[in-house]
Amino acid sequence: MSALLKDDLDRASAVAGVALTEYFVTDKAKWVWQYRVNQLASNPGCAGWLTQIVVAEPEGAVVGYAGFHGPPDEAGMVELGYSVVPVHRRQGYARAMLTALVQRAVAEAGVRTVRVTISPDNAASLATISGFGFVKVGEQWDEEDGLELIFEIPV
Repeated sequence: MSALLKDDLDRASAVAGVALTEYFVTDKAKWVWQYRVNQLASNPGCAGWLTQIVVAEPEGAVVGYAGFHGPPDEAGMVELGYSVVPVHRRQGYARAMLTALVQRAVAEAGVRTVRVTISPDNAASLATISGFGFVKVGEQWDEEDGLELIFEIPV
């Protein structure tokens, strides 16, 4: 993440063990990396819950990044997030990421609720979560993303 924040794709790719693209150093992605670096600095134990590079198998294509916003909170809630590289969109990768994240959450004894927040005009993400049982539970204002709809499912 530190290499990505410095626009050093060669170093970041070497550390990740896969070839990363310019998508991973966009302003939006760099905001994610900075936030996660700060989280790790204050709580190294949360590393296993945070954003990771997503590689499609068996072809080995880097298709995006996904993870949780952190470990379960006091109420057992985890919030997930995912992003698909534009050239790989509309191929089922977002749904596959969402499936894997929900399965991971369900497998964790301390998780009781999975949350996802989505901009009301992000039709693709709204369509992606359909069929997973997410229910709209509210709205919030996010400093980075603006208005977001809050969806949750119990595990």
